[in-house]
Amino acid sequence: MQSNAEFDRYAETYNDLLRDPVRDRFVQTREFYHRRKWGLITDFLQRRNLAMDALQWLDVGCGKGELLNYGRPHFRRVVGCDPSIEMARNTNGIEIHLQEKPGILPFPDATFDFITAVCVFHHVQDVNRQPLCREIHRVLRSNGLFCMIEHNPFNPITQQIVSQCPVDVDARLLTARLARSYAEATGLRHIETQYFLYLPERLYNRIGSLETVFRSLPLGGQYAMMARKVTGE
Repeated sequence: MQSNAEFDRYAETYNDLLRDPVRDRFVQTREFYHRRKWGLITDFLQRRNLAMDALQWLDVGCGKGELLNYGRPHFRRVVGCDPSIEMARNTNGIEIHLQEKPGILPFPDATFDFITAVCVFHHVQDVNRQPLCREIHRVLRSNGLFCMIEHNPFNPITQQIVSQCPVDVDARLLTARLARSYAEATGLRHIETQYFLYLPERLYNRIGSLETVFRSLPLGGQYAMMARKVTGE
């Protein structure tokens, strides 16, 4: 994972650094990416008949807290942690904790019902990926849910964008199969993996239901791997 100082340096210009001609043609606003992820999260929880207002949600590597802002009116509690305190300064009052070490989460055991790590693991060095998954398992409650969202290395457009982005200079993309193996090695039980970001924003707003048809095909720009902490494990 990039150092705290590196992310601190990106904090003021983070959104500008993410700009890319290919990416900009895909979306009309960067908000689209957050909206799509929020849609996946709510759909997943609703299909499992879970009441969000009873859940406590932790977003690991939360950055400026854009995704947590979507959930704040709906969850019992939303919390973020990030290695850069500068990245997390402008979060509109969201509870943010500094993650000082990549393989350690600053929370007690069994604190959260739902944990996300969105485009985080490709910044984490291989040696720290398994420890971070163990920490996620540790701070999840029994039957708690984990959602890892990552760039899909099988998508050539994703590969191109990541290779040209200054923020992703250290990125090592991981396949959905590898993401699942990290989770299962810690005792988390895989539930499902779905691919998304097939369609540009303009088309998605018109025929977005088509993405549901293709969600099992490993061609979308990103994927979401869902797992659960089994009771008693």
